[in-house]
Amino acid sequence: MEKQKIAVLGPGSWGTALSQVLNDNGHEVRIWGNVPEQIDEINQKHTNTRYFKDVVLDETIKAYTDLAQALDGVDAVLFVVPTKVTRLVAKQVAETLDHKVVIMHASKGLEPDTHKRLSQVLEEEIPASLRSEIVAVSGPSHAEETIVRDITLISAASKDLDTAKYVQNLFSNHYFRLYTNNDVIGVETAGALKNIIAVGAGALHGLGYGDNAKAAIIARGLTEITRLGVRLGANPLTYSGLSGVGDLIVTGTSVHSRNWRAGDQLGRGEKLEDIERNMGMVIEGISTTKAAYELAQELGVYMPITQAIYSVIYQGTTIDQAIKTIMSSEFREENEWS
Repeated sequence: MEKQKIAVLGPGSWGTALSQVLNDNGHEVRIWGNVPEQIDEINQKHTNTRYFKDVVLDETIKAYTDLAQALDGVDAVLFVVPTKVTRLVAKQVAETLDHKVVIMHASKGLEPDTHKRLSQVLEEEIPASLRSEIVAVSGPSHAEETIVRDITLISAASKDLDTAKYVQNLFSNHYFRLYTNNDVIGVETAGALKNIIAVGAGALHGLGYGDNAKAAIIARGLTEITRLGVRLGANPLTYSGLSGVGDLIVTGTSVHSRNWRAGDQLGRGEKLEDIERNMGMVIEGISTTKAAYELAQELGVYMPITQAIYSVIYQGTTIDQAIKTIMSSEFREENEWS
């Protein structure tokens, strides 16, 4: 693939890791962010120590606070900003772009209040004349491992297969491999909702429960993620793939996962506001729990784990009470879908 110019919006851990992947593939990478000190550090020291203490980035990766400079003449734009600001940044991009580009996103969540998937938000804010069909880049991927070039396999999902293949070729190399998928609904809902289950899995660990409980919440969590996704129009097979069970395993079992760590600390009795303040990064599972709970209520989808976690975070229920509620709920068939 010939050299492409890529703007990566969001200098967080995942945005930084993906920037390095693209740079390794010979592309011109421009990182955009709104914290001048962080942008200066990337340009002058070639580090991003807020997220990676011992990683030195290639000096050809340039960072910008000026969005117009970052977008000037680019072939593609990758959104890696928190869910709650995706719409705001998309509006700014739409006002700044002066040519058509491939639009990708690698964030995982549902927009608060509207409950919309991120590709829907991007479609609404960026005119079709300025963009391709949106491509969602999602799957089992810790930035801490990708940044040291550990083997990572994820999905590129788009309604347009040619655009998905373009993104597949853009990123894929000897340690980072993408598979195409046309089920955007499935890939995006899987990526968003697994963060909720990861919070629950972390809480069980913090309370001292073992592997049996961990397996139970991951398996039953996947069931309710699939249940909601299929109601929204997803292909159920997506949830048995990389962006489904793959991402759920990596997020629901690892200390690298900020959602798992947040749940673990909740299970140990720490207060949510302290956890969020000390984490230093957005815990998407917290806001996604509210969005998914409200969406499930609206659609009449049975999501007991999501409801239990919602009750702990937003209604003051203790984790022990939430577990008792689930364990004493009515008996059901394992493959029941309503």
